Amino acid sequence: MMKITQIKKCRKYLSSIYIDGEFAVKLDSRTVLEEGIAPGDEIDDETLREYIELSDFRRAKEKALWLISSRDHSRKELIDKIAVTVPRESAELAADRMEELGLINDEAFAERYARELSENKHLAQKGIKYKLIQKGIDKDLAEEIIEQLEIDPQQNIRAVIEKKYAKNLSDEKGKRRCVMGLQRLGYSYSDINSVIREYIEDEY
Repeated sequence: MMKITQIKKCRKYLSSIYIDGEFAVKLDSRTVLEEGIAPGDEIDDETLREYIELSDFRRAKEKALWLISSRDHSRKELIDKIAVTVPRESAELAADRMEELGLINDEAFAERYARELSENKHLAQKGIKYKLIQKGIDKDLAEEIIEQLEIDPQQNIRAVIEKKYAKNLSDEKGKRRCVMGLQRLGYSYSDINSVIREYIEDEY
C-alpha cells in the first residue's frame, strides 16, 4: 500500500497528488473532491489507476464540450484534439458520450461542411471529398453526401473566376494562374478550359 502525503492545486482544474512524499500524478480537482481523496489516505496501484482514468475521462468531456461550443466537429477531429491532453482512449470515450448526447454526428457534420465547401469555397467534388476524408468522414458517406449536393462544376468555376481571375484572363500568365488555382480546388482541366474559353471569346 502507498500513502497520499500531499495534495496541491497546481492549476485551476488540476491538483498534484504526492504519494509517499513524491509527486505521483495530476488529477482533475473535481475527481479529488468527489472521490474524497485526501492526505493520509492509503492507496494501491489499482485504485490509483481508477482515479487517473476517471480524471482523464472528465477532462476529456470538458475539452469536448468546450470544442463543440465553438463550432461543429467530426468525431475524428474531436478525438484528435482531445488526445493532445489526455490518453486517446479517454478521448474516444468522451466522443462516444458526445454522440450519445447528440452533440456530434458525422453525417450531419459532413452534410453541413460539404455544403459550405461547395457554396462558399466553391470546391469541386474531388476537393470536397478530400476535405471530408481529412476530417475523418467515411469515404462511402462522403461520396453519398457529395452526390446529394448536385454540384454544377462549370457554375462553380464561373463563380471562382468572377471573384478572383476574370480581369487577367486575357493575359497568358493570368490564365495559367487561373487554371492552376481551379485545379487546386479539384476541377478537371476540361471543365476549366471550357469555362475560360467563354470569357476569352466574349472579348472578341
